[in-house]
Amino acid sequence: MSEKVCDHHDSYRRKVARRCGAGLLLFTFIFLLIILLTWAIIQPKKPRFTLQDATIFNLNISAPNVISTTVQVTVNSRNPNARVGIYYDKMDVYATYHNQQITYYTVIPAVYQGHKEANVWSPFIYGNTVPVAPYNGAALSQDQSGAGAVNLMIKINGRVRWKVGSFISGRYHLHVTCPAYIPIGNSKNYGVVIGNAVKYQLSQSCSVNV
Repeated sequence: MSEKVCDHHDSYRRKVARRCGAGLLLFTFIFLLIILLTWAIIQPKKPRFTLQDATIFNLNISAPNVISTTVQVTVNSRNPNARVGIYYDKMDVYATYHNQQITYYTVIPAVYQGHKEANVWSPFIYGNTVPVAPYNGAALSQDQSGAGAVNLMIKINGRVRWKVGSFISGRYHLHVTCPAYIPIGNSKNYGVVIGNAVKYQLSQSCSVNV
């Protein structure tokens, strides 16, 4: 009799365990479905970036294949979402010339951007006597003697997370590219002299990929 009673209890425990497991799976499925539907309805939009200005402290093309740069850029970021917040976990800012990096990385500290909020950052980016590829050296000479300006790209790479209510998504890669047309001695391009630097208003929209 004792063996039959034990078998009965074991069978009951297995049924309870199966029901608990099935209930947990059902709860998890419903929870994930709610998150998915909420996400699909809200459809978070990418942040919008604008390169407002660039202050040139040093832009020296001392040799055909060498460039030194010290620039402070002002970047505006706006969250266009009314129900979604954005966590910027880490962002690196740098400049490129014809797809070649010519400055070091400058880190923008992590920050949270609420609904419809905007942030403004003014990082310094610099590179000292950075060698460029031979074909870029020829382009630099042409820019200096012809157009009188250098067309740089200010880039921001980082990671973002979306916040909807209490839900926070995983990390997504953020890539921002801002064209910056920087004068180098062209009298037709006027800037504001600030001490030993010249500030140029750009108000240039940036492309954003997430």
